[in-house]
Amino acid sequence: MAAINDIALYLVQTVINLYLLAVLLRLVLQWVRADFYNPICQFLVKITAPVISPLRKIIPPLGKLDTATLVVALLLQALGICLILVLSGYGLPAILQLLIWSALGLVGLLVNFYFFAILGMIILSWVAQGAQNPALTLLYQVTEPVMAPFRRLLPPLGGLDLSPILVFILINIVQIALRHIAAGVGLHPALVMGI
Repeated sequence: MAAINDIALYLVQTVINLYLLAVLLRLVLQWVRADFYNPICQFLVKITAPVISPLRKIIPPLGKLDTATLVVALLLQALGICLILVLSGYGLPAILQLLIWSALGLVGLLVNFYFFAILGMIILSWVAQGAQNPALTLLYQVTEPVMAPFRRLLPPLGGLDLSPILVFILINIVQIALRHIAAGVGLHPALVMGI
């Protein structure tokens, strides 16, 4: 019986985390104003629209921030935490604690996404320099708003871009802070993806 519970827990975590990642990517793509006609953007819009579109009628955006998508991401993270706790045999946390845990999980997921996106850009700049691919274009559009301020801090070194080092240092600082905040509010790292 424990094996069935573990399998159910694994499947619930996987499905919710994959959909949560799609919703968070949609939020990031809207924030950076990525090319809407990119096939990857079209795919993300198509799979997340059934959940987000009805909320957009109720929750208006705040400037560049699509609050309906953010609310869906927070609710998905909270649902995932609740299902993991229930399937593990624990009680549900208080609403405020659940919201704090969900917000920390989303920030952790976003930070991890940018770590791997920038790492991917570094590798692809060595391997596929000048290649045209929808994924590469999208990766550039997502990482450039984060990388540009750091590029302005460092002078050019003959074609060598050291700005990712500064970004990785900042990402590590944020991850350390998130782990300490999570421990302070009683969030176990296994409850959320990203911390």
